[in-house]
Amino acid sequence: MKPLITSPTFFIGKEANDLISFGSGQPDLPPPDAVFSILPHYHDFKYGLIQGQTNLRTALAKEYPNASADNFVITNGASEALDLSFRFLAQKGEKILLPRPYYYSYPYNAKYVGLETKFYDLVNGKINLDNFAENLEGCIAVLINSPSNPTGTVQDVDTLRQVEKLAQARGVYVISDEVYKDLIFDRENYLIRGDDVITVNSFSKTYAMCGFRVGYLYATNPEILRYARNVKTHTSMNTNILGQEMAYEATKVPRDYLEKQVAIWQGRRDLIYQGLLELGLELNKPEGAFYVFPKMQNSNKVVNDLYYDYNMVTYDGSWFGFPDHVRFSYALDVEKIKEGLSRLKQYLAKNPV
Repeated sequence: MKPLITSPTFFIGKEANDLISFGSGQPDLPPPDAVFSILPHYHDFKYGLIQGQTNLRTALAKEYPNASADNFVITNGASEALDLSFRFLAQKGEKILLPRPYYYSYPYNAKYVGLETKFYDLVNGKINLDNFAENLEGCIAVLINSPSNPTGTVQDVDTLRQVEKLAQARGVYVISDEVYKDLIFDRENYLIRGDDVITVNSFSKTYAMCGFRVGYLYATNPEILRYARNVKTHTSMNTNILGQEMAYEATKVPRDYLEKQVAIWQGRRDLIYQGLLELGLELNKPEGAFYVFPKMQNSNKVVNDLYYDYNMVTYDGSWFGFPDHVRFSYALDVEKIKEGLSRLKQYLAKNPV
């Protein structure tokens, strides 16, 4: 009997010759050549600074207004930055407000540190400010994810400014998960600012360095930074220093390199978006990241059928708090996207959704 697929854990790391994976948010594009340039000569394998190597933090400071190296803690991917942020907030209050649909780890991040979750529901991927303000009541913090995983939507700048003002007026902390900030198709990223804002980012998506596990949190509040350093001392200690040096080399890559990458993602977005529309599916057009999130009823059945009968990986919307949707990552080459759409067409001919 085939095991029922009930979690993304089932798929992570799975590979096969004929497998079409629209699952994991892992870029198939290679990292910049520059990140490998240090390998023949790098020989420093001692413990590193808990906060992160100074050269990397200094380079990152150039990307943030009036920042210094002291405003950053380098982490084991954005995942550790999120964990440290949630741990800090658990010392300050009892409830955190999360978007829905959400990245599937957010509720677990909250649960593991004892935070209660509330949700603000996105409307076609966008924040409804009235709903947002109402649900913010009684929360110590709110999480913003723009561009979004799983929807690929980008929040409007005016909306983000209103979120900023609301949070400041109510004394609410903000976690801004911006791991896709460099993968926006229509405009530049808007940085949410404030003394009680924690910005989370990573080298995984922008530079296709997922397995290097180099992320960071940025904050201007010394208390947040001090807490993150202290906890990290007793949990993971320093982040991989070779990975940090390779990430430092990535910060030197010219901007036009990133622009070329974004153009590739946008082309793939257009291909899969149009393909899904032609198959009769309803979905919003993503403005960033590399996901589409069409409506598909009985989403868990769809995910299981596509894997076992059509050798395709997709993610169930219920894992993101949004049943009857299926997430497709288009972080795979054009020919595989076309083949995946062909298999999906065959499935839908037999199984209308």
